[in-house]
This record gives sequence, C-alpha cells and structure tokens, in this order.
Amino acid sequence: MNRQTGSKTKAQISIVENGKMRSRSDHLTTEEPLEIRLAPLGKTIAVTMRTPGADFELAAGFLYAEGVVSRRKDIQRISYCVDESIDGEQRHNIVNVELRHGLIPDLQPLERHFYTSSACGVCGKASLEALHLRGCPVIPAGLTVTPEIIYSLPQQLRAAQGIFTATGGLHAAATFDLQGQLLNLREDVGRHNALDKLIGSAFLSDELPLNNHIVLVSGRSSFEILQKSTIAGVPIVCSVSAPSSLAVSVAKEFGITLIGFLRGERFNIYTGLERIKAIT
Repeated sequence: MNRQTGSKTKAQISIVENGKMRSRSDHLTTEEPLEIRLAPLGKTIAVTMRTPGADFELAAGFLYAEGVVSRRKDIQRISYCVDESIDGEQRHNIVNVELRHGLIPDLQPLERHFYTSSACGVCGKASLEALHLRGCPVIPAGLTVTPEIIYSLPQQLRAAQGIFTATGGLHAAATFDLQGQLLNLREDVGRHNALDKLIGSAFLSDELPLNNHIVLVSGRSSFEILQKSTIAGVPIVCSVSAPSSLAVSVAKEFGITLIGFLRGERFNIYTGLERIKAIT
C-alpha cells in the first residue's frame, strides 16, 4: 500500500540486482489533479496534474500566464475549497481564486487549453500571434552575463532540489540574479507547473516582471516554457536539454536569450547571443 506524505508518496518496491531480489521502501513523486476555480463565477477553468505544494502560487502563475490577471491586486483571495458536508473539511485538490470586484476576465483563450499542454499540434503562427495580442513587448538588450555564471547554474539547481533528491522523479524551475545567485526554486512533476509556481510566487510578491533574472528549467524548453517566460519578462532562459523549434521561434521573436544542453562547461546558444560575454 502506498502512503502519501505531501509531495512524496512512500511505496514498497522490489529491486532485482545481479540475479537477486530484495525489498525496500522508496519514495515516489506525488502526482494528483489540481482544479482551479474562479470563485465568483463558480467556474472551473483548468485541471492540471501536479505535485502538491505551492498550490496557490501555481494557480496565480497559471492565471497570470493565461492573461486572466495582470496585477497583484486582481486577486483578492486564494483558498482551498471547503466541503461543508464533511465538517468544513478543506479539499486540497481544489483551489478557489477570488478576483477583485468588477474584474470580468476573458476566458475564451482558456477553452483551447493549449498553453497547459505541450506545443504538439498547435499552429506556431497562431501561438506567436496570441503572445503579440497579449501585448508582450520585445525584451530589450543590454544586460550581459559571463559563460562562467551560466556554467554554475545546474549544480545549484540540483543541490537545492530537496524532493528530487528523495524521489529522483521531479522537474524544477529556478530564478537566478545576473551574478548567478539562486533566488527561488519550485519543483513539480511537470516543468510548466514548476514554472507557474515560480512565476506565481513572484506575482504574489509583486516582483514581476523578472527583467533582471535568469530562469533555468530541468529537461527541455518547450513552447509553454518560453510563453510563460516571455509574459514574465525573463531575458535569459536556460535548460539542461534541447529546446523545441517553436520555443526557439518565441525566443527569437521576443528577444530572449535561449540556452540549451547546459551541462558542465558547455552549452548551446539558440538566440540572443549578444547577452553572453565573449570569451577572450
């Protein structure tokens, strides 16, 4: 029987090694659905599979990325749903978001739900146009960082990944300053959720846009990673694996420096070469 403990679930497993079998306990990354509701409308606008933890940040980051909210004061309150039929017990897989009085968001874009899935099958031109319609500006050039700063990011990310250390099955997104100092990190079973949590944390703390930050994500950079980073104003996005073609298109269109295959003292620059100081 598996036993859940927040972001981790304890399980009993069998290990086969050198022809012999042994049993031991292990930890798995918890994966559960999170339903996001707009409280005044009583309307469910998204259901995403996520790792429990930082659920309010996830909801806020998702709503910001989708254009439902644009300022911290647009959200009056975030809370878990309360089941009155069970002595007012909180239901931690349902989050209610109460918007400020008078705010009537355009929910039509959410009906397509392509921002919460991978970019496969989505028209690239339509996706770029959607970002332009949001009014996302091209991120100005100017700031630069050294290759040595970029080299240092993955090790810091891994060292700070507490749940990954226990489970081995979790993605992460982190922000760094331009000197390579780790500022914030969030983990989740999905890269896009981890980034929503990260951006949601900044949104709720009135720290957006992230104009002087570097974002690093584990795994690859997809359209949704660059979409969310563009809206948050991130100038440099790094990943330890490859970007997709649409991710490169978004980065090029909006002036983002996109780095992939960041491993050891090596990385590829796909767009925005001018922000990486030349090696003399």
